This record gives sequence, C-alpha cells and structure tokens, in this order.
Amino acid sequence: MSRLKQADKVDSLAGFRTTKPEPTVPLGLLKAARKSGQLNLSGRRLTEVPQNVYRLNMDTPEEAQDVSFGGSDRWWEQTDLTKLLLSSNLLTQLSDDVRLLSGLTTLDLHDNQLSSLPSTLGELKGLQQLRLSHNQLSSLPRELFTLKNLCSLSLQQNLLEDLPEELGQLENLTELDLSNNRLKELPSSLSCLTNLQKVSLHHNKLTSLPEGVSHLRSKIKVLDCSSNQLFDIPASLSGMLSLEQLYLRHNKLSRLPQLHAPALKELYVGNNLIELLDTEQLASFTSISHLELRDNKIRTLPEQIPVLPELTRLDLTNNDISTLPASLSLLPNMKVLLLEGNPLRGIRRDLLTVSGTRTCVELFRPPDNCPNPGGCVCVCVCVCVFSDKHADSIPDELFDAASDQGITTINFSKNQLKATPPRLMELQASVSDLNLGFNKLTDCSDICKLLQLTHIDLRNNQLSDLPSEMKNLTKLRSIILSYNRLKSFPEVLYEVLSLETVLLGNNQVCVVDPGRLMKLACLTTLDLSNNDLLNIPPELGLCTSLRCLSLEGNPFRTPRAAIVSKGTDAVLEYLRSRIPA
Repeated sequence: MSRLKQADKVDSLAGFRTTKPEPTVPLGLLKAARKSGQLNLSGRRLTEVPQNVYRLNMDTPEEAQDVSFGGSDRWWEQTDLTKLLLSSNLLTQLSDDVRLLSGLTTLDLHDNQLSSLPSTLGELKGLQQLRLSHNQLSSLPRELFTLKNLCSLSLQQNLLEDLPEELGQLENLTELDLSNNRLKELPSSLSCLTNLQKVSLHHNKLTSLPEGVSHLRSKIKVLDCSSNQLFDIPASLSGMLSLEQLYLRHNKLSRLPQLHAPALKELYVGNNLIELLDTEQLASFTSISHLELRDNKIRTLPEQIPVLPELTRLDLTNNDISTLPASLSLLPNMKVLLLEGNPLRGIRRDLLTVSGTRTCVELFRPPDNCPNPGGCVCVCVCVCVFSDKHADSIPDELFDAASDQGITTINFSKNQLKATPPRLMELQASVSDLNLGFNKLTDCSDICKLLQLTHIDLRNNQLSDLPSEMKNLTKLRSIILSYNRLKSFPEVLYEVLSLETVLLGNNQVCVVDPGRLMKLACLTTLDLSNNDLLNIPPELGLCTSLRCLSLEGNPFRTPRAAIVSKGTDAVLEYLRSRIPA
C-alpha cells in the first residue's frame, strides 16, 4: 500500500478528540478500604462503578511498589471488601464484574437509576444485605434468589408488577421491603420465608393477601399493608403468634380484621370504610396498646367496651360518633383518646382540643369513691392546661392539684411567661409533652431537666439560642421553634439523635451544617422556611432520611423556585446533583 493511501486513512482529528474519562476513586479511599473492608462511594454522581473497585481484591495495590518493610501500610495483609455503598449516584447499570467482589456481605445501591441487574449478582454467595430501593427495576434476575444467606432485601420504590415463585428460596430473609411498587399479587412461595420478622408491602395494588401468609406466624413482628386495595384480611392472619404491629391504613376494609394475635400491640386501620365495631372483635385484642380507627365511618361504640388492660391510645378522629359509652371510663390504662372531627353531643369542644387534638379518657373516669362509677364525669388529670390566660405566672393552686397525678401533657401556651415556671420541675417524672408557645421566653434552660420529654412546643417566643443541656433529652422526638430569634440551626440539636421533627420556620437562620445534620438518622421533617439562607449546601441532599424539607421564603437563588415547588424529593435530588465529584 502506498504511503499516500496510508495517509488517506489517517484520522486527522485524532489529536483533537477527547475520550470519555473513566470514573476514578481517590487512592486514599481504596487504601482505607483494603484495611477496613468497607468502601463508601455514596453521593459522588457516578454513572458507572470504576473498574478498580471491582478489582480491589485482585490487583496489587500501588503501595506494594515500596519495598520498605519498615512502613506501616502492611499492604500484604489487606482485607477483602465486605461492605460497598453506592447509594445516591447516577448508575444505570451494574457490570458483570460485580462477581469479583465475592466477599461482599452488604451491597447498597439505593437511589440510583438501575433498570436491570446482572445475573452474576447471584455469585455473591455471602451477601446478607442488598438495598435496591429507589431505582427503576421492573424485573429481577432469577439468580438473585439463590442468595441463601440474604437476610435483608429492600426493593422499595421500583416498578415491579410481579415477583417470581423463586422468592421463596431466600429462606434466611428476616426483612423484606416491597413497598411503593405496582404489585397486584404476591407469590404463594412467600409462605416459605419462615424467618421473616418485618414485611413492608404498603403502596402497591394488592387486593388480597395469600392464605399462605399464616405460615409466617412464628417470627413475623411487623406487617405493613397500608395503601393497597384490600377488601378483607384472611382469618389465617390470627395464627401470627409474634405479630406486634399491623398497618392496614388506606384500604377498603369494611370491618375490623378477625384477629387473635396474642402479641399484637399496635393496630392501624385508619382511612378505611369501617362502620361497625364488634364487642367480640375488640375483646380479642388482649395485648393491644395503640388502636387507630381514624377516618372511617363508625357511628357508635359498643355499649359494653371490653376491658383492654394494655390500651393506652385510641384514635377515633373523623368518624360519625355522636355519643360515648360510659364503659369507656373502665379502660384502666387509657392515656390518650382522640375524638376531634366527630359530631359528639354533651362534651364541650374545648375539652376535645386540649393540647391540640389530644384529650384524655380520665375525663370520663370516676373517682375511687364515686357511688355511680358508670355515669360519673370527672376532671381530666393526665393533661394540665393553663392556656390563653395572658398571665405572667402559673398559679400555685394548679401545681398543687397536679401533684402526684402522673401528668403527661402540659399546655401553658398563650400567656406572658418570661421564664419557665419553677414548679414545673415537680412534674419531671411524668411530663412527656410540653407546650410553652406564644409566651415571652428568652431562656428555656430549666426544661432540660424534664428527661421524659418527647415533644416540645416553643413557637412564638424570644429565644436566640438553646441551652447545651438540651442534649440530655434523649427521648425528644419533635421540637417546634417557629417565630423566634434564632440565627443559625441550634448547635445542641445536632446532638439530640432521637429527633424526628424540627420546625424552625420564620426565624433568622442563615446557616445549617449538612454534615452534622446527617447524623440525625431519625430526622424526617425539617422546616427552614422564611429564614435568611443565602445558599443551600448541596450536601444537604445526602440527608436521605428527610421526607419533608421546607425551604420556601429564603433569599437563596438556587435551587430555583420551580424546583422547590416540586417537593422534597425533587429538591434533594437537585442538591445531590450539585455535589462536586
């Protein structure tokens, strides 16, 4: 061939073309992974898994070139990778080379864009945890169901319409999350998973549960079937000897399920079509402590309500109940009775709205010396209320009356309090819910001694900071701080790991630390609306526990209002996309 013809075949633009760079992982991370056996690549905007990750256990590390045996690296003692975290990336597929990571026990791929999985996933025989939630999977490779050691499988928020019978081969599975899919039925082999303890099926299209579900009776503790199209629950469910929590909200049930589950503690059947409560059905709930019947069509309660010795909370909100039977007063441990939204006669509405929507069955309970216990109406002693009095102090008479009464809820809102009432400390053994909103507090140090607190309402005060002692409130689940004078996210709240809800709207907050916020693993609701945030750190998108994030009314330019208006998921996804690679 002539030189001229060869020249014709020369790519004259070769020097100007750029090839797509292969994704890389910092060598420091790989080095640490060889020592610890764990590699976290979450939130790095990866579109594919770098090849050196798959070959981590096989290739000789670069530090092996240093022949000095005096070093501390000891690369020859590296550990096989056992935990690989790839969540919150942009992965659309997983390479067959995943089989090279044979030592994996945990593989986290949640919050990506996977539409399929390689069959070689079935070669990871030691895998115990597999997280695939928030992807685009419409089917699963059958090889996945050969993973006999798998204990936890999460498939939440995918596009699954059915599951193969091979599901029953995962005999060691203890947790199964199939929620937020498109399942219309479940494979009968589900009954083979006799080690299951927790099953999540909510937000699917199920019209029934397989009869074989009764075979799960020995160990299953939590079953969530909310937001489906269930018309009935199989009687075989009664055989679940270990079942403690059953969620059946937002279905089409016309009656309570016939259950005789001896360990059942919590039953949630709100938002159904239940009209009638049967005495015999209620009598079977011998161990129940929480019973939710809200948003149904219940007209009456049985005249003789069975004595349920463990029942502490009964939610009857938004039904059609007009009268309450006197036998309600005989429930020995009832603490919370929710009745708002019913056309009740003979009970003042202000008593039904004590501390928000919470009232107490003690309202109906007679004193020990009452001659007519069946019809006596008495004063509520579980809730202590002194609200909307515009007073600058709480009367001693109120604390005297509350002494030794086991007060759990206190409402001193809408007064002129400049300090926490000193005698509040006398109730520290029992108080769990405290409302001091709409006062003039500049300091709230004393409430840090109320170690049983789970809910605090401090809205509309004059607080500019929170005391460091608040970290001692290890049971605190929610705190409302709206309309105060806070200029940053209170430092101490980063240390209250039990927090689920933090409302900081309408303050002057200009900074929040997402790195520390991520440590609040239980935090699901965060309101930062109407503050002074000039920018939203992209790392806030890694706070994946958040289900409700409010940012409206801040002066930041990004994310744009159009994205904020789409809701929490869209905002978090946008923020993650802005994290530097």
